[in-house]
Amino acid sequence: MNSTRGFITILTGLYSFQDCIHFLAAIRRFHQEPIIILIDQVPVVLYPLLKAFKNVILKPAPTNENTVLASRQAKLALYAASEFDKTIYLDSDICLLSDINDVFKYLNEYDFLLTEDVQPSILKATNLLRGNQEELLPNVLQILQSVGLPLQADSVQYNGGFMAFRKTEVTKIFFEEFQRYFEIVKNNQDKLLLKDQGAFASAIASVQPHKKILPPTYNYLSKWEEDYDIQDKIKVLHCTYPYRPQYAKDITRSLYTRAFDRFAQVFLPNQVTNPWRKK
Repeated sequence: MNSTRGFITILTGLYSFQDCIHFLAAIRRFHQEPIIILIDQVPVVLYPLLKAFKNVILKPAPTNENTVLASRQAKLALYAASEFDKTIYLDSDICLLSDINDVFKYLNEYDFLLTEDVQPSILKATNLLRGNQEELLPNVLQILQSVGLPLQADSVQYNGGFMAFRKTEVTKIFFEEFQRYFEIVKNNQDKLLLKDQGAFASAIASVQPHKKILPPTYNYLSKWEEDYDIQDKIKVLHCTYPYRPQYAKDITRSLYTRAFDRFAQVFLPNQVTNPWRKK
């Protein structure tokens, strides 16, 4: 019997709505598996624009006035929300440039697939801390450990914009630990920014699932292109702020997306102006 497989993403608030339309267009260019969207703070009247793509399943995401926090909390809920044996999670500002069937195949062997962050060393992860990054640099690990995160000098920061997992007991425990460590991040807002990478790295370090680290071609952050040395073809383009998925129009362009982009210019707020990004 074939195991079930599918995609999942998160859409919390209207700032990411245009991204999500292009995300769906890119997935459907290469894949026909179901796509679950964990959704919050989007008017129901707009749901048909998402459902215009076949086999899209909308599920409520954990709600929060802060749409960035809502998206973080939705990421903690991915295991529970997935209906599949094999799940690929992608941020909704990602554009596929080819099929990624090989990722589903890797899940025959591994519990978890992920990619390292552009800056993988926890020792340099000032992006997780509040305050002056240069001043904080010598004390990153000490601060993260002081709040109760089980990180060491050789711990790795992963980019949570891409992950793939199998429904296993180990993966279930991983997401429980991810949630527990994110509560620590949330409860230490005086020292830490509201990001999930520290909690994610902590859960990986403590649970140690049977994992495979994929190269940056599976989560290529266009904003940091000068930091990569890549020879292989990029498969997954992560269109980080301020670059949006429309950056890859040759993949997502259609009559529908062209018409939608005109609608979006008039009626939808732009992600670049999202005030929650700065909180």
